[in-house]
Amino acid sequence: MSEPTTPTSQPIPVPASKSVPANAAMTRRNFLWLGWSALVVFFTASAAATARFFFPNVIYEPSQKFNAGPAKDYPMGVSLKWQNEQRVWIERNEKGFTVFWARCTHLGCTPNWFADQNRFRCPCHGSNFNIEGDVIAGPAPKPLYRCAVEIASTGDLIIDKAILENRPGFRDKSPFFAQYQATV
Repeated sequence: MSEPTTPTSQPIPVPASKSVPANAAMTRRNFLWLGWSALVVFFTASAAATARFFFPNVIYEPSQKFNAGPAKDYPMGVSLKWQNEQRVWIERNEKGFTVFWARCTHLGCTPNWFADQNRFRCPCHGSNFNIEGDVIAGPAPKPLYRCAVEIASTGDLIIDKAILENRPGFRDKSPFFAQYQATV
């Protein structure tokens, strides 16, 4: 067997340790001060973020109320005049005006008016609504929404899209129906 050999080479020199100055050492006091400072910074940032939540950016949104022009200018039936600009249909019958929001109650597509069939038909999923806005076919769960409408003292139709209703009994009277008798 072989006998253990001892190295004959010189030992590896170890560099002399650099001494840390006494004033740079991490004392318990410095450690606690650093920890508390970090905690204060964290809570201040959290409080600032929370306070920012209560002051959101203000986004300008145009008024949902608009003047649709003189009531006497609307013929009997459904008018598509405001379908693209304001997304409403104005329906005039012998009693007065009803304004429908041009948005399907299924998934929000814009239905089209088919005068020959006397119905609104949604191109997305096939919902059909009669001239009163009631569902007659398709997956739509509710009737079309009606917008608030009034006839101003000047004879103009004032439509407010911010006030909507589609429940039978409520939607058939003011403010969702404006009585109008044309004077000839």
